[in-house]
Amino acid sequence: MSRIEFYVLPSATSAERLRAACQLAMKAWRAGLPVFLRGEDAAQCNELDALLWAFKAEAFVPHALHQDDPSAPVVIGLDQPPEVGQGVLINLSDQLSAHIAQFSRVIEIVNQAPERLAACRENFRRYRQQGYDPQRVEL
Repeated sequence: MSRIEFYVLPSATSAERLRAACQLAMKAWRAGLPVFLRGEDAAQCNELDALLWAFKAEAFVPHALHQDDPSAPVVIGLDQPPEVGQGVLINLSDQLSAHIAQFSRVIEIVNQAPERLAACRENFRRYRQQGYDPQRVEL
């Protein structure tokens, strides 16, 4: 069963949330895990693509948009199934992925924006309803 974690940020900015997603993707990739960064929409996917090039000047994270290379070490997409199973899903969407069982770990990133808190609370409840035991991690 997938391990579900909610990483809680102290800030309310979406920029910090995306930066945290990039940092977590880099950490998972360096640990040898395939990563799927799931954006809310195509615009956010493109923003993540650009941010992964620039968020850390001394580091390179090999990544691609799903439509360009679905087998890249870090894939950015919407809700496509992963090419490589048992990796890490970083879910930035308001909805649960239809492919949770194909990942060994699912990360939701929570910030303090009221609409994000509400969406994440709802996702927390949905995971529990599906039999998962989501954990909270303070950043």
